[in-house]
Amino acid sequence: MLFQNGEPEALRLPLAMLLVFGGAKLMAEIFERFRQPAIVGEILAGIIIGPSVLGWMTPNELLTTLADLGVMFLLFRVGLEVKASDLMKVGGTAALVAFLGVVLPFFLGWGVMLLWGEPQVEAIFTGAAMVATSVGITAQVLASKGLLNLRASRIILAAAVIDDVLGLLVLALVSGLARGKVNVLELATTGVLALGFTLLVAKWGGRAMGRVVGRLHGKLQMQEAQFTMAMVLLFTLSVLAVYVGVAAIIGAFLAGMAVGESVGRRVHDLAHGVTELLVPFFLVGIGLHFDLHEFTAPSTLLLAFIILAAAVFSKFVGCGLGAIRLGRADAARVGVGMVPRGEVGMVVAQIGLGLGVVPKHIYGVVVFMAVATTLVAPPLLSLAFRNAQKTEGEEEVFHLG
Repeated sequence: MLFQNGEPEALRLPLAMLLVFGGAKLMAEIFERFRQPAIVGEILAGIIIGPSVLGWMTPNELLTTLADLGVMFLLFRVGLEVKASDLMKVGGTAALVAFLGVVLPFFLGWGVMLLWGEPQVEAIFTGAAMVATSVGITAQVLASKGLLNLRASRIILAAAVIDDVLGLLVLALVSGLARGKVNVLELATTGVLALGFTLLVAKWGGRAMGRVVGRLHGKLQMQEAQFTMAMVLLFTLSVLAVYVGVAAIIGAFLAGMAVGESVGRRVHDLAHGVTELLVPFFLVGIGLHFDLHEFTAPSTLLLAFIILAAAVFSKFVGCGLGAIRLGRADAARVGVGMVPRGEVGMVVAQIGLGLGVVPKHIYGVVVFMAVATTLVAPPLLSLAFRNAQKTEGEEEVFHLG
């Protein structure tokens, strides 16, 4: 382990920053040179410096905090580039995508574990871990390629927001079952509050922030006043999102949408700079959770690959079917875009481990699934969106004609 107890405390922060940021960008450069997604290299950097290979670092509170900030700024930056009205137009399709993308993975994961001979509660938690999509991974790939304006991209983003609410309800339900007590009223209240908050901010947030920014911008004397207001809104909506029961990143995404059309290009550039600094901690953090030592038993390794195959298949088919009326190309893009589980799957596994209902080897299987789906998603997205700009442009010409 690189970090020893005898090290000066002042050395820990800069050394951690150097290892994570420097390692991530080095691997990203190597992957870019081989025409592979840089994001895969950054996740692999976490695996290399983590417990599986070099053992220089393990997940800790500092890295978790930086990773949480990284994914919040990533979703805020994505929100800046997306119009709420565009997401509302695909709301019906996105809802169907999210619903099928929750139901099929849950029941497939649950069924596979039961057939493997695992207890009912472990099977339910594995199914729950396969439900929610880690939109940060897909958003990073689409943003880096300038594809956020496409119809399939808008459906993925809208579906991921709804997916987060549904995933939260599934997690609350299975946690209640593990404790032997399910509060139906609390679940219903949480669902209504979460959906209501999301729709309220998405529909009227942009209009309200346009008025606020217009009135305050000329009166504030501080430098970067617009950026300051945007940051206050980002953290405010992130806090409110957690209070109503959804992830802070959903609040960050909604904050970006709310101010996207009322702030200048300078805010976009500053947000991009902060995101470039912090996102590597999010990506490396995913890799750090992967530990090969959990797979010494061949049966555990086999189960891990079966669950991985079920995780990819269920999201691709379930979400793809939800978007099939848009054509096979867009359906495939949506299906691939909803595949990564990332930190979301690991959170579910950690809750199950903490409740004592998920043993270590099943925890390792779920973490493997979360990391592996995150690694396979970027190359699949590159393939699925390869001709997206050209195809969508041709469709628009056809309709206009």
